[in-house]
Amino acid sequence: MRKMIIGLAAICAIMPVAAHAMSVAEFLAKTDALKAQGVLAMASPDIGLLRSDIAKASDAYRAGLAAEVAAGRKPSSCPPPKGTAKVTSDDIIAAFRAIPAGQRTGMSTKVAFAAFMTKRYPCKA
Repeated sequence: MRKMIIGLAAICAIMPVAAHAMSVAEFLAKTDALKAQGVLAMASPDIGLLRSDIAKASDAYRAGLAAEVAAGRKPSSCPPPKGTAKVTSDDIIAAFRAIPAGQRTGMSTKVAFAAFMTKRYPCKA
């Protein structure tokens, strides 16, 4: 019974975070905190949180492209097939850092990731 209560409490603690779209400012703050931890960062749950956030942003970006095509519009960008794009975490972090500091708090990682991919993989004319 105690394990079940602890498990439910953990789920309740995670749910607001999962429902909340992370801002670019939050994302960069977490990456900076992880870098400061050095090797110990590998044990941090924030690594999984950041990876999950980018995976969700990637899925939303690709779903948006599919919706554009389904609506008969030209896609806003033309990335390679999923899983073949040569994008590293350093690329994403650098793109997020290039966003003016005043805009980072109000911009979700979903929007920033889509802008990064659109710039990186424009459609050829």
